Amino acid sequence: MIGYVTLGTKDLKKSAAFYDKIAAEMGIGRFMETDTFVAWGSADGGAGLGVTQPFDGKPMSVGNGVMVALAARDRAQVDRIYELALSLGGTDEGAPGPRGDDGFYAAYFRDLDGNKLNAFVMG
Repeated sequence: MIGYVTLGTKDLKKSAAFYDKIAAEMGIGRFMETDTFVAWGSADGGAGLGVTQPFDGKPMSVGNGVMVALAARDRAQVDRIYELALSLGGTDEGAPGPRGDDGFYAAYFRDLDGNKLNAFVMG
């Protein structure tokens, strides 16, 4: 259902470097880029992620209640993405671990601009 998600950024260059490394861990590269926007995705048509300077020229802000969930291959990749995000300057929002009894395993973090993400796997 979702084609892509965009997140605002204050510093496109720093944000792009952060997401380049996260995307590389997930085996995905950039597929679109302008002076104000960078997007990552795969040729198979799965949902993509982009970072952008706000179109209206006003300062970016973090959406309260907004979160992007990154589908990992397995629990080990969830752990690696979380550790990678923190090593790149991201902040902790919940260490890797099981959530509930349904096999949902996730780690939560914020990017350099304060946008909330998680890496997760089911089962």
